[in-house]
Amino acid sequence: MLRTSRHLAVVAATLVATGAWAQEITEAPGEDLATDGLSLGEEVGEGFGDSYLAETFNDWEMQCVRMPDGSDPCQLVQLLQDQEGNSVAEISIFGLPPGGEAAAGATVITPLETLLTEQITMRIDGGTAKRYPFTWCAAIGCVARVGFTAAEVESFKRGAEAIMTIVPAAAPDQRVELTISLMGFTAGLDAVNAANQAE
Repeated sequence: MLRTSRHLAVVAATLVATGAWAQEITEAPGEDLATDGLSLGEEVGEGFGDSYLAETFNDWEMQCVRMPDGSDPCQLVQLLQDQEGNSVAEISIFGLPPGGEAAAGATVITPLETLLTEQITMRIDGGTAKRYPFTWCAAIGCVARVGFTAAEVESFKRGAEAIMTIVPAAAPDQRVELTISLMGFTAGLDAVNAANQAE
């Protein structure tokens, strides 16, 4: 399940980062079509679409997705555990092109039993908390797509830890606080951004 969630996080956020959502569907030049206009497909290399661990930066992992042309998109990923050491959620972060309001994007995946109306709350080193809504739920969990400003990214780089809070649907009076370690964040995000910009 964790590998599946990592794969979803890497693919979903990479599509957002590269603007692939906005690509038009057109016939590729030289595409081999049958006489009825249907694509006969083309072979891709073995392992295409598989996620893999490229590097580790303290408490973060640089996860990438294998692409046929070698331009493997990457993200910085951390698995979040509760106070008992149970794996509860996952956050993956990637840089965005300059000029936008958000300097980095993130995909957060929480259990299906999360109370969606309470959203996700996050604060860095005891600073001001911000709330983020969920985007959708799937079999692997509920997903929030989050944007961080340049100032917030700098806070991540300077900070020691962030606290993410979610609320269980079965116990709406309780709060589950998950610690996001920021050890290795700066080097990890720099490596992710460098990998995603490489041709």
